[in-house]
Amino acid sequence: MSVLPVELCPLTPEQNDIVELTRSFAKEEIRPRARAVDEADTQTPWDLWRAAAKVGITGFMLPEEYGGGGFTDVFSQCLVQEELCVGDLGIGNLLCSNGFFADLVLELGTEEQKRIWLTPLAGPDTPMTSLATTEPGAGSDAGSITTTATRTTGGYLLRGQKAWISNAGEADFYVVFAKTDPAARSRGVSAFLLHKGTEGMTFGEPMRKMGQRAIVCREVFLADAFVPEENLLGAEGQGFKGLMRTFDISRTVLGAAATGVARAAYEYARDYARTRVQFGKPIIEHQAVAFRLADMRTRIDQSRLMTWRAAKRLDAGLDATAEAAMAKLTASETAAWCTWAAVQTLGGWGYSREYPVEQWMRDAKLEEIEEGTSDIMRLVISRSL
Repeated sequence: MSVLPVELCPLTPEQNDIVELTRSFAKEEIRPRARAVDEADTQTPWDLWRAAAKVGITGFMLPEEYGGGGFTDVFSQCLVQEELCVGDLGIGNLLCSNGFFADLVLELGTEEQKRIWLTPLAGPDTPMTSLATTEPGAGSDAGSITTTATRTTGGYLLRGQKAWISNAGEADFYVVFAKTDPAARSRGVSAFLLHKGTEGMTFGEPMRKMGQRAIVCREVFLADAFVPEENLLGAEGQGFKGLMRTFDISRTVLGAAATGVARAAYEYARDYARTRVQFGKPIIEHQAVAFRLADMRTRIDQSRLMTWRAAKRLDAGLDATAEAAMAKLTASETAAWCTWAAVQTLGGWGYSREYPVEQWMRDAKLEEIEEGTSDIMRLVISRSL
């Protein structure tokens, strides 16, 4: 199987270089540490973060004018995300997580905000970042958040609670969404830039999760946390609209992430099936196993091509809301199915922690939930019909 069907989308020398770098990093650095990170459960793998930052992976997607790698096109980001997530889905998503923060600052921020908040993200000592949207009572319906931002002298006081916030407590920089006009639903949502040490902002204990444990999640508590006026990201009421615009990018990139773990599962199951002998021959020669592997390969190519289509539309400046949702839906459900299929192919060994496929099956489930559940993706797609 060709790793990437590049005949359809020829890569530039720079794209070839970043693909080779991330493929090597995934093989030599990520995969050997993946099981230990999973077993550690609620500990951020800072050693991998720093190693990735040292070679430019954590900031490859940032514009060159802020010190980044300059791979600002979504297609390149998908190439990198897939390769990293072949190594490990949770670690791959962690290492590229600053891109989600950067997208919002680039979408809504002033030039000064971009310089202040993005420039530190380039280089070997880059901090982690975090987006705080979800609340105990507001997940898919982001317009129903109840965290408020009340005007006060020189800025705003934020009050409320966030839940399931990736990198919370680990990150130094945050975008927090709160309502400046509680009666206006989504039109009243604004975005704010906060530092970790902001007075009035505290964090809960790490949340124990089914998978993707490399990314530590916590609750965030805001008790009249003061945010200076210059840290309002965009104008009041622009937060929700900005978030929706960046969702097209993040959902496309997550489609690539899901494709990566599906590919890892396929390659592992294929190689196992070539060597595992039952009834006198390798199990890959049994039609039931061969057909399952054929379905895995087919679904992975479907997912990749749909993801690339959405990426290319975004890079061309075209609307891609439906295409991004289709890519994310297809790739996430492919990841869930392919990791299940890998466990099935390994049989009892697939159920054992001695092999990685059971972890990949747990990890893949999150792709059907984060950045919009499969139900929400179908809703977005149906609205475009």
